[in-house]
Amino acid sequence: MAKQANDTPRNSRFAVKPPKPGEQVAPAQPSEETLRLLLRRRSVVANNMTGPGPSDAQIKQILLTAIRVPDHGKLAPWRFIVFKGPARKDFGTVLRKAFLETNPSAPEARLSLEEHRFTRAPVVVAVVSRVTENHKIPVWEQQLSAGAVCQSMLIATNAMGFASQWITEWYAYDPTIKIAMGLNPGERIAGFVYMGSTDQPCLERERPSASDLTTHWRART
Repeated sequence: MAKQANDTPRNSRFAVKPPKPGEQVAPAQPSEETLRLLLRRRSVVANNMTGPGPSDAQIKQILLTAIRVPDHGKLAPWRFIVFKGPARKDFGTVLRKAFLETNPSAPEARLSLEEHRFTRAPVVVAVVSRVTENHKIPVWEQQLSAGAVCQSMLIATNAMGFASQWITEWYAYDPTIKIAMGLNPGERIAGFVYMGSTDQPCLERERPSASDLTTHWRART
């Protein structure tokens, strides 16, 4: 049986409810455990994923967590499309056909690879960026909110004991795929978040130095 992404048990104690509108909440939530999770979070390559993946209830919890991101103007400039079960294989047929249309000489091995992209993990969630044009909230800020949703999904998935990876690949930008997914004009794919388990060791990679990337502004004299 495949190992979990970490040793955190997957049980009902993760069914955490968000506050209700108007409910008073603390301005800060001190949590050493949260900092530890953020510092140790690690993406797992989709090719290294296996089952089990999150259940429907767990997916709902992950998405409920993911939407609690900065959203200037309260526009909710994102939505989700979930692929699980047979839908992953069915969508693979769409991927294969679309790839073949633009790569008619592609060998069978490559076509098979494209056809099985969504079966690499038990669950794949597409995050769709849907901006409101000509709004006081700049398009760029709306798109950043969709990116924040993707990151929150990674964190929530990891916190529930599953492996995850946020990727795009060619099909995130293919017009035929966008139509097959039911995207509306102006909508774009912010990313596909793969969710599952892994039996592969996860090694920490080199990270940039925060101090090397930080400057402190001072008034010029």
